[in-house]
Parts: sequence; C-alpha cells; structure tokens
Amino acid sequence: MGALSTPLLVLVFVAGGAATWAAGVFLSNTTDALDDRFGLGDAFGGLVLLAITGTLPEIAITVSAARAGHLDLAVGDLIGGVAVQTLVLVILDAVSGPERPLSYLVGSLLPVIEALIVIVVLGTALGGAALSPSKNVFGASPTSIAVVVLWLLGLWIVNRARMHPEYHVEAPPGATPGRRYRRQGDVHPYAGASKVRVLAIFLAAAVVTLVAGVALQASGSLLASRAHIGGAVFGATVLAVATSLPEISSGVRAVQLGDMQLAVSDIFGGNAFQITLLLVADLIAGTPVIVAAHHSDVWLGAAGILMTGIAAMAIVARPQRTYLWLGIDSLALIAVYAVAIALLPK
Repeated sequence: MGALSTPLLVLVFVAGGAATWAAGVFLSNTTDALDDRFGLGDAFGGLVLLAITGTLPEIAITVSAARAGHLDLAVGDLIGGVAVQTLVLVILDAVSGPERPLSYLVGSLLPVIEALIVIVVLGTALGGAALSPSKNVFGASPTSIAVVVLWLLGLWIVNRARMHPEYHVEAPPGATPGRRYRRQGDVHPYAGASKVRVLAIFLAAAVVTLVAGVALQASGSLLASRAHIGGAVFGATVLAVATSLPEISSGVRAVQLGDMQLAVSDIFGGNAFQITLLLVADLIAGTPVIVAAHHSDVWLGAAGILMTGIAAMAIVARPQRTYLWLGIDSLALIAVYAVAIALLPK
C-alpha cells in the first residue's frame, strides 16, 4: 500500500470508513434479532455482541501496530479512543429527537453499571503506565491482566443485574427502554429469517468491519506519516474517529429502532472491551505496551474517564430539558472534549 499515491490512500481511507458504517447498520439489526432469539437482553447484547464486533477495527489496528512495533499507535488508539467514542453519545442524543435527552430516554440503570466498568478498567490500565517494563507476567503488564479479569467480572455483574428484578427500576414517563417493536407489538427485525441466516449476516458484517479496519489502519498510518503527524496524536484523534464509525452507525440504527438502552450499551461496552486489547498487544509485542503511553494518551484517558462519569451521572439524574436539541450532559461532553483537545500535551 506504500506505493499508492496520497489521493489513492485518501480514497482507501474513505472507503474503509464507508464500509464500517454500512456494516454497523447490519450489525445493529442482527444483534437486535439475536438478542431476541437467544434471550440475551438489550443491555447485554449491546455490551457483548455489538461491543466486540464494533471493536473489530481496533483489534485489527492493535494487532498490526503491535506486530510492527508501533506501540504508541496501539496505545493511542485504545486509550485515546475512549474519549472519542464517548463523544458519540452526543450524536445519538441529537438523533433521538429534541423532546427529551438520550440520558432520560434510556429508562434503565444497567448502562450505569456498564459505564462504571469502563471507569474501572481504564483507570486500571492507566495505572500500568507508571510501572517499569520489567514488571511483567510472561511479557504482559499486570494491569493488562487485571483489566481482562475486571471486564469479565463486570459482564457477570451486568448479567446478574438484568436477570434479577430487584435491580430493575421503573422507567420515568416518556422513557423508551427496550425495542419499539416490542412496545408496539410489531415483529422484530429479520422476523421471518432463520437463526442461521441471521447469524450468517452478523458474521459477514463483522468480517467487513474487520477488513475495513485493516484498510483504515494501513492507509491512515501512511497518511499520518506523509503529513508528519505523530503516531500517538493520530491514533488518539483521527484514527479513533474513523474506527468509531461502527459504533456511530450501529448506535444510530439502535436509536431508530427505539432502543436507547442498546445504543448506550454499545458505546460503553465497546469502550470497556477495547481496553482489554492491551493484553493482546502485550502478548504480541512481548512487552507491556502501556509503558509506551505518551502524556497525551494519559491526558485523553483521564478525559475519557471524566466523560464516562458525566454520562453515567446523567442517566441517574435523568435531565428532562434539551438545549439546542441536546441534553445538558451532551453539552458537557462536548465542552470536556474540546478542552481536552485544546490542552492536549505535545
């Protein structure tokens, strides 16, 4: 790909972004159907199915960057990407309509638990940046291992919470928990399709997302090099935005389906899962990659924790008013991210 001209690289980059967007729509629809067929639950489906498939571009980028020794690019995309992907909630808020904020319409506290998982695993990962590379377990940082353990524990807690009625709360008037077709008695997506067909479409969309992620990483890295943009900055900004396209498209589709909980769970679930990829990067590189984190990565990671906390508090507080079509929490997310980018360490 290095022999391609810059205009052709831009075309590859744009095509990769378009492919991830289109695949995200199919992923959202099929996840909706698989949730219904296998009884996974709205929040759990977003936390696992959409989260993992939406993170396929990050998987491709992490593996490629770790194999090539570009540890700063891998860390920048995984850590810095949390803030960018949390900002996707603003887009979903705008799509949900001007009457009520997205945080009000969710109508469930399960996404709050998912947000706390993000805060816990990201905070743990950032702590590893202070450790020496010599402090490792078979080449992996102890914090990378801890992140995976904490993520799995978080999945167990969410699944337990969704299965037990004592964890459920009454949705406020006007909130829309669950799919619209269930509330209105309509049929679900792919109602006439077999489980095999739905699963095949889901897997095909996942493959497209993965291939597009490879194209984004390869073309994006070359474009960054030719534009003399540092790998850490590029990974945490431009590349993170491009690889957030699956979350944007699947989240928008979930909102269109009337399932605000699935849309929000997709964002929090993807953010939590992508931090577990640090362990994958460690094992491939043979050394803890978190120690390659720049000040900009730690800064954006802290911003991601703050933004996640704001989003979680809004779901608990349930603000009812919108300003310029957005909830007060979305305006706060925009402000925090803008300040984080303006003060981004060099």
